[in-house]
Amino acid sequence: MTTTSRRALVTGITGQDGSYLAELLLSKGYEVHGIIRRSSSFNTARIDPIYQDPHLPHAKLKLHYGDLCDPSSIADLMRKVRPHEVYNLGAQSHVRVSFDMPLFTADTVAMGALRVLEAIREFQQESGQQVRFYQASSSEQYGKVMETPQKETTPFYPRSPYACGKVMAHWATVNYRESYDLHASCGILFNHESPRRGETFVTRKITRAVGRIKMGLQDKVHLGNLDSKRDWGFAGDYVKAMWMMLQQDKPDDYVIATNQTWSVREFAEKAFAHAGLDHRDHVAFDPRYLRPTEVDLLLGDYSKAKARLGWSPSTSFDQLVKMMVDHDLELAKREKTLRDAGHKLTDRRGHDQ
Repeated sequence: MTTTSRRALVTGITGQDGSYLAELLLSKGYEVHGIIRRSSSFNTARIDPIYQDPHLPHAKLKLHYGDLCDPSSIADLMRKVRPHEVYNLGAQSHVRVSFDMPLFTADTVAMGALRVLEAIREFQQESGQQVRFYQASSSEQYGKVMETPQKETTPFYPRSPYACGKVMAHWATVNYRESYDLHASCGILFNHESPRRGETFVTRKITRAVGRIKMGLQDKVHLGNLDSKRDWGFAGDYVKAMWMMLQQDKPDDYVIATNQTWSVREFAEKAFAHAGLDHRDHVAFDPRYLRPTEVDLLLGDYSKAKARLGWSPSTSFDQLVKMMVDHDLELAKREKTLRDAGHKLTDRRGHDQ
């Protein structure tokens, strides 16, 4: 079967990874179906550029209401869409927030994955159609690392409710692969960023602040542990690895990383320097952003993915930082223009009165 006749179902399609993955799949001719949660406000900004009227005969991206906490909606969509590939990217994905919302995090991250796996198992049994499944595993599963660099055989030592949920989801995927012969693979993705990263995540929080500080809209950014080290790559590169895993004859688990590690402090230093600023003048420590248990060092070995998938990262750390800062500088410029226009309007009204 060619990719032009394939259907993919993506949970978390409105997130950073989901939007890049949807673009990739559409470029390969897939019919892409995304699951979105009902909300009182629009949350589809990341995929708006590729979304069109689903009633058009040539429309290739279709959105459906559903929720990882609602097994019936997942099972119904499996029968309705009849996907050839399912990518489970949905979750409560903020590690620090998982300490404040551990039960909800576990329900979406761990049980959510299990609900999708069970829906796939039942659909395959009923229809006889094979479904290939991708589970978004995380470098956070390594937590208090047992070896450096981390690879597929490195033991997990989770240090947050989010990471605990991801460990369960990972092993549930392996269990369904071995128990029911599902084509199910886990991508153990290390930190991956982009201009589409949520603004509460530390990298985007920094680059957003760089833009606003450069434009005179704020003066400081408050951060937690500046010494934490992460292996940061570009999300657009990483979704390619997701797709490549599901094109293999046999399912397996792969570390996706850059094999380089940088501290939060180094990320901030490079981001501010790119805008001609000194991070020491604008970065302030705030203990509220510390985790109860920290993950100090993550460094991934992607040699298995390189050897078997032919995958390697194509975006360097410096290119990633520049990309994000440039985007947020433009965003801050527009924000400043709107603010200044508002002040002029207010002043004019005050003068007229």
